[in-house]
Amino acid sequence: MSSTETSAASTAETTAGAATAGAAAPEEATDIATASSPFAPITESERAERIARVGEWAGSLAEQPERGALTFHVAGQSAGSVGSVYRASGHRIVVDEPAALAGDGLAPNPVEYALTALLSCQVVTYRVWAANLGITVDTIEASADGDLDARGFLGVDDSVRPGFTGIRLTVRVSGPESEERYLELRRAVEAHCPVQDLFANPTPITTRLEVD
Repeated sequence: MSSTETSAASTAETTAGAATAGAAAPEEATDIATASSPFAPITESERAERIARVGEWAGSLAEQPERGALTFHVAGQSAGSVGSVYRASGHRIVVDEPAALAGDGLAPNPVEYALTALLSCQVVTYRVWAANLGITVDTIEASADGDLDARGFLGVDDSVRPGFTGIRLTVRVSGPESEERYLELRRAVEAHCPVQDLFANPTPITTRLEVD
């Protein structure tokens, strides 16, 4: 094997290894949350009070549907080799790639953020719909694995889709309810999770290119 071929193979192996290393089992989510959680402890009554306010807002939307029309905004710019930095609701978000994809490995890559968006939206939806359905949920842990063929992104084979070809979610809940009740909750979440809808259904995208 030539040195060029060796380098290419090494890069492919490193990229595959980085992707595999990013996959976390639900039990790992517990370690992540407890190791350095930025959230202050919250009681069930405090959570219920907050979610009740969401319910009050939802109740007003039938008569005032315009109040439900929301627009979210994120803006940023490139940084480093292939990285970028963004602002969303006053929060700083750093995105990068591993060295195998020309990055510095300083932050998760875009597709990992996509999986994170899906999981975190599931958690929100589980909490809100548990309250809607009167189902008690003590804890929620979640993990996601997404399959992606890099040939599409790199233009090696244009018949290959650049994005995920499949995503597998694992959600683990704990609480005193029956399995049937939690399956009812799962169906409600799958029907109402905004990011799951984004993944499952076509969404129109318009792009305006501005050249300085």
